[in-house]
Amino acid sequence: MRMQALVQAGSGGPREMRLVTDAEVPVAGAGEVLVRVGAAGVNFADVSKSYGVFGGGPQPPYVAGFEAAGEIVAVGAGVGEARLGELVVGVGDGAFAEYMVLGTAVPVPPGWSAQEALGMVVNWPTALAAVTTLGRVAAGETVVVHAAAGATGQAAVRIAKHYGATVIGTASPGKHEVVLALGADHVLDSRSDGLAADILRLTGGVDLVVESGGMLETSLAVAKRVTGRVVVTGLAGGEASITNWDLVYKHQVHVIGFNLGVLIETAPHVFGELSALIAAGVLSPSRPTTYDLADGPKALAELEARATVGKLALLP
Repeated sequence: MRMQALVQAGSGGPREMRLVTDAEVPVAGAGEVLVRVGAAGVNFADVSKSYGVFGGGPQPPYVAGFEAAGEIVAVGAGVGEARLGELVVGVGDGAFAEYMVLGTAVPVPPGWSAQEALGMVVNWPTALAAVTTLGRVAAGETVVVHAAAGATGQAAVRIAKHYGATVIGTASPGKHEVVLALGADHVLDSRSDGLAADILRLTGGVDLVVESGGMLETSLAVAKRVTGRVVVTGLAGGEASITNWDLVYKHQVHVIGFNLGVLIETAPHVFGELSALIAAGVLSPSRPTTYDLADGPKALAELEARATVGKLALLP
């Protein structure tokens, strides 16, 4: 059985992604399920992988993508056939295709579509961990969320507000209304050379920064000395370095690294908390911006150029 898929042919970025029509449909192994992909999530990690700079990432050629939602059409050994037909969302290898295999398949909430479920296992747990598990936000604290108009940033704004924080979002000017509509108390121009000074003038120093990449120096500069936390959730702006000299003499703050795979392995309780936030309506389904599977390279290029808002999805 063959299928359409987007194959990353080299390490030159999204432009080296090719649509093929004769990829082999994967087979579910023990404990796994085969899903007919209804929608595949586009994430900055996909961009990093396309350039070969994602730590431990796949080597080309490979079927791209790792997040998808869809219907279970086959099950591996140890998985009950009662799950056939169930709509699920999860992460694995080869999401930019008509079919993919999932090891952990999370049921989609009743009434939600495959598109609406995207983010449940990537963006939302990332935001939740950054704000609570790692960021330890408390009511009355001030939180800066960089890339606040993106899928993870939007969730972080909502979660931080839910837990009683004052939220400052950063985004390019054309996205400010989106961030304010999420409940942010302030929104500042992420492209301003004076961003750190603007934040300090507004706050005198913040308790927590959700840093998605590219703003590390600003994040370190605005965090409160001694008690301030900077949670680094990605490398969207490329690699940045900080030394022990910096931490002793320049930035006396808590710098905390985040990795989704490690979170899934070591702190699964986050997903229980996530379910409670969904039930409370803090996080709710929203329609992503969709692209045909063949337009995957365009979607990744627009994400890389910061030209998008919210979640992006590919439709096989």
